[in-house]
Amino acid sequence: MISGDERMAQPLSDEEAARRLARYGPNILVPERRTLGVVWLLRFFTDPMVALLIVAGGTYVALGDRFDAAVAFVALLPIFLITAVLERRSERALEALKRVALPTARVRRGLHDRIVDAREIVPGDVMLVQEGDVFVADGVLVSGDALIVDESALTGESHPVVKEPGKDDVSAGTALRSGRGEVLVSATGAATRYGRIGTLMAQMHPAPTPIERVIRRIVYQIGAGVLVLCLGVVALERSHAHAWPAALIAGVSLAMAAFPEELPTVYTLYLALGAWRLARERALVRRLASVETLGSANVICVDKTGTLTYGRLEVAEIFAMPGASEAEVLDAAVRACERDPFDPLDQAIVRYARAHGGPVEELARVRPRRSYAFDAMHRRATKVWPDGDGVRIVSKGAPEAILSLSAADDAARERFAREVARCANDGMRVIGIARAVRAEGDGTRANDEARLDLCGFIALSDPVREDVPAAIAACERARIVVIMITGDHPATAEATARALGLRSSQSITGEALDAMSDTDLARALATARIFARIAPEQKLRIVKALHVRGDVVAMTGDGTNDALALREADIGVAMGERGTEVARAAADLVLLDDDFATIVGAIAGGRRIFRNLRRAFRYLNAFHLPLIVAAVATPALGVPLFLLPVHMVCLELIVHPTSALVYENDDGGEDVMAQAPRGNAAGLLRRGDWLRPMLLGTTLALASLAIYLWALRAGDGEALARGIGLATLLVGEMAIVVAERSSSAPCWRRSLTDNPRLIPILAATLALVLAILYVPILADAFRVAPPSLAQFAAAAALGLASTLWFEPFKPIVARAGAQRNRS
Repeated sequence: MISGDERMAQPLSDEEAARRLARYGPNILVPERRTLGVVWLLRFFTDPMVALLIVAGGTYVALGDRFDAAVAFVALLPIFLITAVLERRSERALEALKRVALPTARVRRGLHDRIVDAREIVPGDVMLVQEGDVFVADGVLVSGDALIVDESALTGESHPVVKEPGKDDVSAGTALRSGRGEVLVSATGAATRYGRIGTLMAQMHPAPTPIERVIRRIVYQIGAGVLVLCLGVVALERSHAHAWPAALIAGVSLAMAAFPEELPTVYTLYLALGAWRLARERALVRRLASVETLGSANVICVDKTGTLTYGRLEVAEIFAMPGASEAEVLDAAVRACERDPFDPLDQAIVRYARAHGGPVEELARVRPRRSYAFDAMHRRATKVWPDGDGVRIVSKGAPEAILSLSAADDAARERFAREVARCANDGMRVIGIARAVRAEGDGTRANDEARLDLCGFIALSDPVREDVPAAIAACERARIVVIMITGDHPATAEATARALGLRSSQSITGEALDAMSDTDLARALATARIFARIAPEQKLRIVKALHVRGDVVAMTGDGTNDALALREADIGVAMGERGTEVARAAADLVLLDDDFATIVGAIAGGRRIFRNLRRAFRYLNAFHLPLIVAAVATPALGVPLFLLPVHMVCLELIVHPTSALVYENDDGGEDVMAQAPRGNAAGLLRRGDWLRPMLLGTTLALASLAIYLWALRAGDGEALARGIGLATLLVGEMAIVVAERSSSAPCWRRSLTDNPRLIPILAATLALVLAILYVPILADAFRVAPPSLAQFAAAAALGLASTLWFEPFKPIVARAGAQRNRS
């Protein structure tokens, strides 16, 4: 905390700021949860596969089989290394996201204003804030004008609070709704009011997402089933007069084969890496769980200015009414702007006036007597300037709002409206200007704005981004509806829509929207693609109406008033360059370049992540089924176990890298934007995602088991039979990796080189198979004997045939499924 004597301190030097940072620590409001090494180790040893391997090792020790016990315990090392590598990969992706997402603040250090990492703010800093900023530390307002603060995030009070410089304090986590000023920082980090809450927040755990709950339910249900099967296998072994340790080994082998412990790991890893990829493409995911929602969006509600267009407003035309000149229109417009404008429209007018002799420098030395800010109700801004013995009143805003103030006759109104329509039809934004010089009145807004003289208007242009028309075309192909929302004139919005190739049967104004019932609005949204003259608060109603229709909505926003709509939307998208801190805090996705094409790219990325997650889960389904069948069948048939715990370890070393690395990096050879959105109701795995992998797993299981039993009956011995059966199983598993890359195209139509991780993983798997079979020390450890070249070729051919037989039928099944969906 700083003392009262420091409240009027001068800006800190860099050296003093560094000393205070060392003294007070970084300004972290919500401490990060740290995973201690002991906690991580505990989580590793409670992993089902590890626990089962420890049980198997202990059982071998009880049997006196030291070699197999050593193999079981040594096998923990590669599993530990693989788990650590995959978890670290996920953590690195999340750390990269955090670095991109770090909040910043503007401070005055020495003689300069600069933007710094919010964690570097220290007590005594002079923090510069403006409308839309979120305070990152506690402090006292030392200067400012018209400061209104939203403290709802801290106090729950929905009404904004007026703050007076020199008297009132502000708190971290609250937002500046209007005005700008300077704050002398008094407390940072855990010493702030929000920081004390943040310490409690760090101890809370977020609720699981819908898919996380599905995965957890699947794991629990399968786990319960596995427990029953294991008890049954142990009973079978005992019924065949096998000793308790041998029966327990059979039960452990089944548990290791059946338990799907990879599902949560793969899910978390895919989301983390997917979010990291999106960040590299300028789309920052603030909430990891929202990655799974991106692929289901079927409606994008997007702001026009700065997202569909460049947001670089420039004065294109000045129109003066009879009795006024263009210079007078410009003079009145500049007087109606803020002195140090934050709004892009005001900036464009002031920039143009400075280049064309407007009274910019003159007005910098004078203050207006009264100012009436632009708001959604009045849709205009008015200032009252001293002018001799009277006042000069200037007002700028929406043409229809300015026209409502004017005392112009019908002919003048008609001409004004006609010229406004002409410019609006050319895609320009039109700002009406009115003025009056009169004696000082009673100082109320109603009196000051009464019967102004219609002066003219200023038309500003904002060109569309070159890549947006192609992005909108991609949305149409993907059956994603794009709805343009703007505060501009309807004609301006429609002209921009034509330039973008956005087709709409009608446009709806904010006034018309207010007159609609919720039912009428939901019905209109079936065809309406343009909303003009929309206030930020009306966005929330549009989102709710879309939800009534069952749509999954992505909504863009950049202002403080957009926060509610961003929260209501399934995917709130904030602008990273021009968006306020409040909007970014409320959003799920932040566009670092404010470009609509980035939204479309993010949705494509979300679809890709979800599609590859499905592929990985299909592969895991197909992978586990043969192991379960083999682990159950051999005890039931009374023959020696086909797969022992050590073989399960080998398979574990294959399945983790394959499911975690191959599919996550797979483009898949399919245009994800050529498919319809999956919708909110779509689960992680559809019926076909279960049936085909289970069918392939069953045929591979039967083939592996058949060749194992055939070799046993042929008198080749248990070790050789197991070697031949294992070769069939592992080659078949390799084929499943390739087959599950697509559910509609045969594997021979897909290149193996378009995924740089695929061939190395397959080569490593094949090398492991050959090493197990033909390296003597490994063959002894795995209880196998090396098959002859002919025997290995026959086993490999059987493994390929038992998994690739379905490939020719994929296109037929895919077409039938598409026809069912259309009907």
